[in-house]
Amino acid sequence: MISNVLKASNEFELGKVYTTAEEAMELVESPADIVFVEIALPGISGIELIKVLHQNSAIQCIIYSKNKEDVHILSALESGASGYILKEAREQEINGALNELKNGGAPMSPYISKRVISFFQQTENKVQSTILSEREMQVLQLLAKGLPYKQIAESLYISSETVKRHLHNIYHKLGVQNKIEAINKLNLLQDRNISKH
Repeated sequence: MISNVLKASNEFELGKVYTTAEEAMELVESPADIVFVEIALPGISGIELIKVLHQNSAIQCIIYSKNKEDVHILSALESGASGYILKEAREQEINGALNELKNGGAPMSPYISKRVISFFQQTENKVQSTILSEREMQVLQLLAKGLPYKQIAESLYISSETVKRHLHNIYHKLGVQNKIEAINKLNLLQDRNISKH
């Protein structure tokens, strides 16, 4: 598929084809601009090859694989891959990926983009949901129920001043200005967590 796209292209031309990562290590000394890399290779994996090329050359590597596993997607991108195209991609998508990469983009098949976005959303939710201490979460949840400071203090056996101090910390940690924004943020986090289960 890739060879067909390159043969028909006026902008790109097909270079050397390698069957192993070991052979492709010579690309470090090559003037090649873009390399399509398969993850599953005999011997050294495509991801290990990308690490070497990324550290030792200006070559941009695009994963071209059937592999849809999250661990490999993230590992490839962390290793320096500039894009990730699935082998089910049609010629038009491959051509678009080459042009996108040429223009500074990071081309990815729709499925890969969706998985990457999902991963970062889950990471953000985990960070935000664990950023508050257990006591701060209790204060915020009681505040969300409409309880005044005095009742929150009585419910948690703390002083009203301690409640205010907790709220000050909550606003700072969540990046909000008042209790309405804090409650909205709490509801958003809880909705996201419910939708994941």
